[in-house]
Amino acid sequence: MAQRHVVVLGGTGFVGRHLVARLLQGGNRVTVLSRGLDPAKRPLRPQGASLIEGDVSDADFLAAVLDDADAVVNLVGILNEKGDRGDGFEQVFVGITDALIQAMTRMGVRRLLQMSALNAGRGESHYLQSRGRAEQHVRSSGLDWTLFRPSVIAGPGDGLFCRFDGLLRYAPVLPIGRAEAKFQPVWVGDVVEAFARALDEPRSLRETYDLVGPDVMTLREIVRLSARARGRHRMVLGLPPALGKLQAGVGEWLPGKPISRDNWRSLQLDSVSFDDGLRRIGVTPTPVEPKVAEILAGC
Repeated sequence: MAQRHVVVLGGTGFVGRHLVARLLQGGNRVTVLSRGLDPAKRPLRPQGASLIEGDVSDADFLAAVLDDADAVVNLVGILNEKGDRGDGFEQVFVGITDALIQAMTRMGVRRLLQMSALNAGRGESHYLQSRGRAEQHVRSSGLDWTLFRPSVIAGPGDGLFCRFDGLLRYAPVLPIGRAEAKFQPVWVGDVVEAFARALDEPRSLRETYDLVGPDVMTLREIVRLSARARGRHRMVLGLPPALGKLQAGVGEWLPGKPISRDNWRSLQLDSVSFDDGLRRIGVTPTPVEPKVAEILAGC
């Protein structure tokens, strides 16, 4: 049997690095496409995979590198955009997806695994609305697609526990809006295992999988877990809606953009699901709470 060639867009990011390692472990040949690596991040480039830098929103560039691909994984994503108009999310989620569909169709590559998000297409968030439009375009593409919709993804160096770890380092009290918003943090290893299994599972064609962990946690509980894992005693101050919205507006201008107005809109929807997509594809969900020390070690 010929070695399968998998092309991964976004393979140098948090989930991408884990997925590339898993695909290589499974005996696949992997090519990672990237807009260009920051020199400081070049040590993070995937070992054992080919890396091609170029404009992943250009259908001609994509077609050229898909010449002998058997499957494509699209992990490209951002959590914040410049400003608050939605065009940044639209360009990344819809624009790149459309270019990829065009290139795959042109080159006769049919298998597409697409990262999305829980609540895609719901609510008023530009992020979620753009994710939803990208899903619609994938579903109508005529390709052999599989969509994955995770809740927040947890793992060493993540943007969840590690983000709060940084904020809690010096703040004895952390005020947060929507402190009771609910999440089902999903372990990054489970997410990449779901992607890898889908490549070998014909029943995953034209299926959508909600990827959630076994435990529902509020935002307040996630912050407290981050503090306890470091042996810190911190107070979490839940803000009323008006102050939470104000905090998000101010947060857009702070270094690292800890929260934005669009993050606030996303927070209005609980990121939970009754559809256990992990088990449907044969993966037993991993509890995240016992992993918090391991997560923070990678921050």
